[in-house]
Amino acid sequence: MKRRTTTAALCAALLLTAVTTGAAVATGPHEGQPPREAAALTGTAGLYRSAGDDITFAFDAHLAAEHRDDPLEATGTFEFSHYLNGEGARAKAEVDCLITGGDVAVVTGVVTDSDLPGAEGRRVGVTVHDLGRHDRLGYSWAATGSPAEGGELPRCVSSAPFEKVARGTGDFRVVPWQPRL
Repeated sequence: MKRRTTTAALCAALLLTAVTTGAAVATGPHEGQPPREAAALTGTAGLYRSAGDDITFAFDAHLAAEHRDDPLEATGTFEFSHYLNGEGARAKAEVDCLITGGDVAVVTGVVTDSDLPGAEGRRVGVTVHDLGRHDRLGYSWAATGSPAEGGELPRCVSSAPFEKVARGTGDFRVVPWQPRL
């Protein structure tokens, strides 16, 4: 009899757990939990160059859930630098657009701080392909020249991710954008 009572109690507990878990999954996030952000690009990497250039990129760009349908509402920053033999420059940009699809992200921003003369106030764009240990990256100035030169770059524009991330670097993470269509 004791065995039947224990078995019945265990079955009742399992059934209750299954019902409450199913209800929680069906209703979505628990009250008080924020919904998943609409898109994101985060992480840091160095680029590979056979000449030994020291090139780094770091991203902290986000599109909040409530702005799911407007990538121009993205926020955050990204930074990049390029040095060779002690010469080069760095820049920090304020994000003004973020669009992601699958494991690819395009982010643009206006340079707010740089030691490259003429770069501040200019928009630049970067594309990241999140491939795990073999991430790739591209940037708008590959086609337009130095970020301090050229015409005004539109928001959400960059180049194909043609550069290879240096071995042992690259922890990019892309959260795919899923706009309501």
